[in-house]
Amino acid sequence: MLAGHMTLTPMVAAPGIRSTSCNARRQCRLHLRRSSKMFSSEVIRSIAAAARGARLEPATLLAIAHVESAGKPFAIVGGRPEPIIRFEGHYFDRRLTGAKRVQARAAGLASPKAGEVANPRTQAARWQLLARAEEIDRKAARESVSWGIGQVMGAHWAWLGYASVDALVEAARSGVEGQVTLMLRYVEKAGLLPALKRRDWKTFAKGYNGPQYAKYAYDRKMAAAYTRYAAANDGEDTAQETPGSRRLARGMRGTHVLELQRLLIRAGALISADGIFGPLTEQALRSFQQHNGLAIDGIAGPETMSALRRHKQIAQPPGVWARFLSAFAAWLGRE
Repeated sequence: MLAGHMTLTPMVAAPGIRSTSCNARRQCRLHLRRSSKMFSSEVIRSIAAAARGARLEPATLLAIAHVESAGKPFAIVGGRPEPIIRFEGHYFDRRLTGAKRVQARAAGLASPKAGEVANPRTQAARWQLLARAEEIDRKAARESVSWGIGQVMGAHWAWLGYASVDALVEAARSGVEGQVTLMLRYVEKAGLLPALKRRDWKTFAKGYNGPQYAKYAYDRKMAAAYTRYAAANDGEDTAQETPGSRRLARGMRGTHVLELQRLLIRAGALISADGIFGPLTEQALRSFQQHNGLAIDGIAGPETMSALRRHKQIAQPPGVWARFLSAFAAWLGRE
């Protein structure tokens, strides 16, 4: 699953802690090759739900998760699914002193030099390496690991609001939801939400992956992954059990959103049909719901869609005025 180059990207330490090589998230992280296989429907549902909760377009968060995990959120270790991990020996070295540091270096688990402690190729072997490090110092060992689908360092536990590094680890081991929450906490804390929302991949990758992001094409990989998931409607089709139960909400995109927009336009809404469920589409939908006695939630569920399909087409104004309104709606529709 993991292949490529070593990226020496220093981490952003918690407030008050200075590192001589501080930057994005962690040091000496292994570059992840983009997997050709997309996440499963179940994983897409979980990530898309978390994205909508954060007012993000699902495809953006799916893109980050995909690049960081190569499309594999778990590995089977000891018969159970475990989050993907990477052990950073130079982190471990900095967190130890005295006899513990001597012991860890002698065991090949710690080194002052980034990249000196190699990670095994398999996740099972990495978990075994972590277990050996925990025998020397459990807290330092867990702080020296990047965890889960977002590959966030355990050392950030206090900065990210976890009660302990063990609490962060348990969140990562609890399932995809816990891993995505951990990733989102980092994105929010590092001030990267605006860049992610506007799909500014260079700014985001620089903040998330460090100054060498361009060398390893993180921005281009994220953009490519975004395109793939957006083309798949952000998991829209797979996120619902049946077409009849489909619920369209802000942040989604695709053919079903396009149909919704065309129905709203037929009902008199001044929006553009671009297949992106943004704030103007939500506003138009809420207005339709209000005027038709529906629950005003800005979500196009089966009841709302049925009402839209039953709604009689409103005659459009003729001539120049119609063209003006169409152009104005298209301008407004840049959501």
